[in-house]
Amino acid sequence: MFAPGPKLYDVSETTDATAARNTAGPTARNTAGHRGGAPRPARARRIHRAWFVAAVTFVTIIGAAAFRSLPGLLIDPLHQDFGWSRGTIGAAVSVNLALYGLTAPFAAALMDRFGIRRVVAAALIVIALGSGLTVWMTAAWQLMLCWGLLVGLGSGSMALAFAATVTNRWFTERRGLVTGILTAASASGQLIFLPLLSWIVETHDWRPAAVTVALAALAVVPFVWLLLRDHPADVGLKPYGAREFVPKPPPVPGAARRALTVLARAARTGPFWLLAGTFAICGASTNGLIQTHFVPAAHDHGMPVTAAASLLAVIGVFDVVGTIASGWFTDRFDARRLLAVYYALRGVSLLFLPMLLGPSVHPPMIFFIVFYGLDWVATVPPTVALCREHYGEDSAIVFGWVLASHQVGAALVAFLGGVARDVFGEYDVVWYASGALCAAAALMALVIRRRPAAARLAAA
Repeated sequence: MFAPGPKLYDVSETTDATAARNTAGPTARNTAGHRGGAPRPARARRIHRAWFVAAVTFVTIIGAAAFRSLPGLLIDPLHQDFGWSRGTIGAAVSVNLALYGLTAPFAAALMDRFGIRRVVAAALIVIALGSGLTVWMTAAWQLMLCWGLLVGLGSGSMALAFAATVTNRWFTERRGLVTGILTAASASGQLIFLPLLSWIVETHDWRPAAVTVALAALAVVPFVWLLLRDHPADVGLKPYGAREFVPKPPPVPGAARRALTVLARAARTGPFWLLAGTFAICGASTNGLIQTHFVPAAHDHGMPVTAAASLLAVIGVFDVVGTIASGWFTDRFDARRLLAVYYALRGVSLLFLPMLLGPSVHPPMIFFIVFYGLDWVATVPPTVALCREHYGEDSAIVFGWVLASHQVGAALVAFLGGVARDVFGEYDVVWYASGALCAAAALMALVIRRRPAAARLAAA
């Protein structure tokens, strides 16, 4: 009647070890439990190392999420300080978002070549460098270079393909749940940093906020280097839930060539284009639209910046709940139907947003924020599951390319939203257009075909 809860220890590991001792005779059983005369603790009581790796990954993504909290807070201060148009600032944000996605598949391949730990540590340092250098910029091209290029490249290596790689290597069970938890880490980072950064921008200036982002990225580097491991075989373990030991694969040379080869194979299949199209609309309606333009749009209606930023932080709170719940649902229900429901509900909510914006926070606006938060990146676990179902061991790289489409969609709307504000003096047309796109994404999700059961089992 009730679904079993997640087990944090690996039952198969305990069962295999017990069977081996029982068949080896009493002498072997006696010595198996001792090393140098000291009894070893029962393995069934030990939490599997995969959960510690997932925890480190969660903290790492939280620390790197600070950079995602800042773009929406920079538009008005940079416009006032330098006189740059919102379209120009939105273009820099769009470069950042596009590189965030386009870098992801190459980063996934680089992790296969050099290891997760090295790639992630280097990415955090690049984020810190790009964010810190913005303090001294005086021209728009420097914003493009620092925030667009450097932070975009670094954040792309810290994208959701990183979470997919960790999940694929360390888990064979509870993958949907773990994907949801790691995806929610980004929202948790937004929850932690967005109110703080908005207070810094309002009270002091945007420059101390940029320095805070740089320091947050640097603070996570020691955790990554000391605690993160590339593969269960590095510590002599099976992946969580696996029945057999999985040797660590050798480094894969030619990361760029492999990423492009996987893209060429996936591009010949229909599900790839449907997943890429739906995820592009997901990015357009989240990172590109709400995260970039909600604060200035609310400010246009008289709402204080800190209040609008706090509403985005509330989205982060409920995003954690919604994404973890979506991971749980993905382990149990048809991922295609989940995506259709998520996109349809998101589109309906966007159609009501222009009527809700005002100078103060009122109950209907709070309802929208809670609802949108639950649906924010709930699309990630079913999208990852469909990539895994159709593309097997290449699924992390394929998801990287799907994520690239997510960020291209986000980049287009981040730029076009700023242009629309400059041209029309308001954002209403952007909300309505995004709602219509979400309706199209719901239909596209239902068209994705399912693989036969035997093929899905082979891919798993």
